[in-house]
Amino acid sequence: MPDHDNSYKLLFSHPEMVADLLRGFVHEEWIRDVDFSTLERVSGSFVNDDLRDRESDIIWRVRLGGSWLYVYLLIEFQSKVDSLMAVRMLTYVGLLYQELGRQQRGADGRLPPVLPLVLYNGIPRWTAATEMADLVTEVPGGLARYRPQMRYLLLDEGALDESDQFALRNLAAALFRMEKSRDPEDMRRLVSALVEWFKASEQSSLRRAFTVWINRVLLPNRMPGVRIEETKDLQEVETMLAERVVEWTEQWKQQGLQQGMQQGLQQGKQQGLQQGLQQGLQQGKQQGRVEILLRQLELKFGPAVVTAVDRRRVEQADSATLQRWLEKILLASTIEDVFAC
Repeated sequence: MPDHDNSYKLLFSHPEMVADLLRGFVHEEWIRDVDFSTLERVSGSFVNDDLRDRESDIIWRVRLGGSWLYVYLLIEFQSKVDSLMAVRMLTYVGLLYQELGRQQRGADGRLPPVLPLVLYNGIPRWTAATEMADLVTEVPGGLARYRPQMRYLLLDEGALDESDQFALRNLAAALFRMEKSRDPEDMRRLVSALVEWFKASEQSSLRRAFTVWINRVLLPNRMPGVRIEETKDLQEVETMLAERVVEWTEQWKQQGLQQGMQQGLQQGKQQGLQQGLQQGLQQGKQQGRVEILLRQLELKFGPAVVTAVDRRRVEQADSATLQRWLEKILLASTIEDVFAC
């Protein structure tokens, strides 16, 4: 996913994005002592060739109290969880410390702190160990004390609840919400909010980075096969979405039907064309009910209330159950009322 990788790297090459990422999603006491006005990108000439070759990784430093804190940000787009991520991060941070040992040791000879941070936006939720010691077999007799001790901070986008941070104008949260959005009108509102936020600032470069990401990554992923004219500014993106929101909403609803029909036609080669087509139509209708119910749940109870568990429950339900929930949502006071037997 070169476009996705490059556009995310472009976004998080802006100090405002890194500051909002830390402010909004690192819920630890030391954050209050960070001077975000001192954020600066560590240049490629500072690190060695082994780190410089890792194009998806970004290194920042910021003042924490009287010393520098280094933030090693690894952006991970792979579709599968890396069970050895702790080993990778131990290696990368070790290489960074090797370079810091040559250039940035304090007056007492000690090294500055490093925050290893993995930003993951794959579809399956992250299940790999975040502590290096958890990957090493425990041996009795005192040998365990020699296991490497390093933990990385994981930010799994799909598991984050960013609604509160978005209300506080958090740019990282806005990015994550747009990643999750499956509704053109919701996306239009998010872009509109970004336009308003940027009006009060001089962040033209970051505004352009968001525009590039929406044009080249977000919209093509949401509308595969549909020709989308590239816009030059967020204001143009907002206008374009406003003009086409109704049309695109209908197209997005039809995607489930079309996908189901295609699957059915492929199966029809083995089971008979008519049977396959019928199955495809049924799958399409089923997917349509799923999308409609999820959208109604979000509109009535709020996106933050609809959990990943709720989504899986809806996606795995049969046709009769979906129809029953669609009828119950009209009078339900809570999301629990919808799913109650």
